[in-house]
Amino acid sequence: MNDLFEGLIPIMAILATFGIPGIIIIWYIYTNHREKMRLIESGLSPEEIKSYFSESEKKPKNPYSSLKWGILFLFFGIGIFLANIFISLYDLDEGIAFGIVFICGGLGLIVYYLIVQSKMKDNKSDLQKNQN
Repeated sequence: MNDLFEGLIPIMAILATFGIPGIIIIWYIYTNHREKMRLIESGLSPEEIKSYFSESEKKPKNPYSSLKWGILFLFFGIGIFLANIFISLYDLDEGIAFGIVFICGGLGLIVYYLIVQSKMKDNKSDLQKNQN
């Protein structure tokens, strides 16, 4: 009986590795097709359907996304560094280390927000100066 379960482990691993992504892809294609069919059934013309999908795919890009990830990873690194120092100096618990890392990550996101807000204000003031 134990040999039966040991033989099922590789089979289940292969099914999980290839089956779950396959199911996700098939589900995405199916829901996308179903959405298009509902639009066609509602009586929209092909031009209206094309404009609907072209507008939904064109999302404004964040010009500061690399700044966000850079600051976030920098602060996560600082958090890991500080957590290792505190654990070695004060013999703290592992849970406190995770707390320090996530607090530093949160601080990094706050710093990112403040930087982007100041840049957005500068851009608005530059636009107002150019219009006058």
